[in-house]
Amino acid sequence: MSAETHAGESSSIRSLLAPLIAIVVGLFMVILDTTAVNVAIPVLADDLHSSLSLIQWTITGYSLAQAIVIPMAGWFSDRFGAKQTFIVSIILFTVGSILCAFAGTAEQLIAFRIVQGLGGGMVMPIAFAMTYRISPPESVGKIMGMMGVPVLLAPALGPVVSGYLVDYVNWKWIFLINIPVGIVGVLLSVLYLPKLPKKASAPLDYAGIAIAPLAFGGLSYGLSEAGEGWSSAKTIAGLAVGAVAMILFAVIELRRKKEPLLELRVFRSVQFTRGIVVQWVMQFSMFGLIFAIPYFMQRLMGMSAFEAGLWTLPQALASAVMMPFSGRLFDRIGARPLVVGGLVLVTVGAYLLSFIDPSDSPWLFLIPRMLIGFGTGMSFIALNTHLIQTAPKELVGKVTSLTSAAQQVFGSFAIAGLTTLLVNRTSYYAGKGEAPIPDAMSHAFHNVYLLIAILAAAGLLLALTLKRPGKEQETQPTVMMDAGV
Repeated sequence: MSAETHAGESSSIRSLLAPLIAIVVGLFMVILDTTAVNVAIPVLADDLHSSLSLIQWTITGYSLAQAIVIPMAGWFSDRFGAKQTFIVSIILFTVGSILCAFAGTAEQLIAFRIVQGLGGGMVMPIAFAMTYRISPPESVGKIMGMMGVPVLLAPALGPVVSGYLVDYVNWKWIFLINIPVGIVGVLLSVLYLPKLPKKASAPLDYAGIAIAPLAFGGLSYGLSEAGEGWSSAKTIAGLAVGAVAMILFAVIELRRKKEPLLELRVFRSVQFTRGIVVQWVMQFSMFGLIFAIPYFMQRLMGMSAFEAGLWTLPQALASAVMMPFSGRLFDRIGARPLVVGGLVLVTVGAYLLSFIDPSDSPWLFLIPRMLIGFGTGMSFIALNTHLIQTAPKELVGKVTSLTSAAQQVFGSFAIAGLTTLLVNRTSYYAGKGEAPIPDAMSHAFHNVYLLIAILAAAGLLLALTLKRPGKEQETQPTVMMDAGV
């Protein structure tokens, strides 16, 4: 690269600094909150006099709300403009944060977290889409790489910041801290984000929007209520409503010719279908462990929320270290070796967790969590790029919204399902004469970790069938943005 070219590129990046800072502020705030509540669950349950089965919906409801609005980001950006939609999303997220801080019951907190999720769900796809559109072609890779920093850093810092606020201030400050950040984000966006041209958009998929919450929410509700037994009326009703709605949703989306909420025709590709099932397994495992380990540390090992939050850092840092290497290796060896290797590490890590007792040193968590971090970091980029490359060519631009929404849905399934398993197995071991805490609950956690290890091993077997796409598909761009591009 010549000196003139390098100087020109540096100058173009400097000119984008103000709008990029505006985007990062909003993006960082929303991503931070996706993991912040995890370590606060025991405190929230005690303070709001709630059961684990109910309070976990503060996470599940947030994830499902995000899943619903992620596919709508492109339509709103085309219709009302990316800048306007981004600003409104941050405002809605901030308002939801204020409501969460003043919630007096678990039910109120769940409802207000859903408001947060509806606002936050569109922030990430629009943020990356705007960054892609305003970046000069010669600097796209470098700028998009810079934008990846908050995506990696925020989830790692979320439990630490949340743990400190819960222990030394008050859990309400998990949400109150978003108010000044949200105000700054809105002001910066109004002042510095460029107005991007609107695009013609197809009619909004109202049928899909109406039925998707019934499908995803019904299944999650049925899973969460299974703690009372699989034959309970609430469990059967939730699963039945969810299953029927899911079938109806699939029929509607497949029959819709223009701009369906989720483009399900990508499942025509066998390789895509195998890849996304593996991704669902990874998401279930990752969300389940992020939820289960801090709860184990606080309830059974007597850690504070801040201490439990600090123990999330080894996994997050290991993942961040591995991702750049995975991206470089992908072009040479393809997705299968990286995904298989990653799932081997996740399987071993989850299996090792099943041997840790409350009386053991917390340092025993270090190696398993680093293995899980290395495993997810190794497979994340490879699997997402594989899905883009193996989708039918005419539908490749719709893959990101589908995979992003599905990741949120399976994250909610993981928390609802594993909470039910934890409650059921604790009751089972207590019924055999063990003390509910710590013995029965400790054995129940071991079952949770073993189930995650078994699921990861099943994903590993399926990952062995992944194949590299043909030359034509390999030329598809690996950076695809749905929100207004």
